[in-house]
Amino acid sequence: MPTNPVTTALGDLRTSLGEKLFARVAGPEGPRRRDRIHGAVGPRWFEEDARIRQVHGDASMFVGGIRALLLQSLHPLAMAGVMDHSGFEGDPWGRLQRTSYFLAVTTFGTAADAEKMVAAVRSVHERVVGTAPDGRAYAASDPHLLRWVHVAEIDSFLAAHQRYGKDPLDAEGRDAYVADAARVAEAIGVTDPPRCEAELRQQLRDFRPELTGTPAARQTARFLLLNPPLPLPARVPYGGLAAAAVGLMPVWARRELLLPYLPVTERLLVRTTGSALTKTIRWAMVAPRPSV
Repeated sequence: MPTNPVTTALGDLRTSLGEKLFARVAGPEGPRRRDRIHGAVGPRWFEEDARIRQVHGDASMFVGGIRALLLQSLHPLAMAGVMDHSGFEGDPWGRLQRTSYFLAVTTFGTAADAEKMVAAVRSVHERVVGTAPDGRAYAASDPHLLRWVHVAEIDSFLAAHQRYGKDPLDAEGRDAYVADAARVAEAIGVTDPPRCEAELRQQLRDFRPELTGTPAARQTARFLLLNPPLPLPARVPYGGLAAAAVGLMPVWARRELLLPYLPVTERLLVRTTGSALTKTIRWAMVAPRPSV
């Protein structure tokens, strides 16, 4: 049968878009790492039907990741560690790629590779120490601080999945996701991570008195939302994802970061745009791509 030029062009566009997106989140080593993560033989921490695989493998993670960074920045000690050690503004894509690699290995990789990844991250955390602008000492290996980072992260991934994921979870599925994520949290050094959605909500409430919009947190929000290191054509779709992430933030957190709350606009425009963008990403990312 003759090749349909429209179908061919659409397939090429899908492949090209998928490769560009994957390169952004996974970096130049992405294809090789992907082959290793999914192709290596051996037992995994999570079975194929685990809820953590469903959530972390969905395009809604693009929205959840932005929300997680915004929410995590509200803890002054966590924010101080980021500003002092991670090179956030100097190397934001490198930080994103390291995080996505950690999530991919611990979620989809072999148990042996997941354990090596966790050991490497814990070694890095041991060296991340310092003093916050308010005079308090911080350490990335502090179990309490690690728990905040974990709780903010999984709350963000879950919120994004429920709003923009392909198959939102029911109550049992949400509890299962939180329990799956606790397996990784404990390995990384978190003590008493939440194991169901109710515990997640309670721990978020417990952290509330420790959280505030410091100048560094607000600077980070401006950078993430207004000045991302992207070429101009990519800033429009990124802006839609960022708006979707802000739309999922609690009102109190927006006030701390000086972010707007526009419920009508968010309901009529932001959600529609966020849904369209995540569907496009999902369409592109599942396109067949050659291994490198």
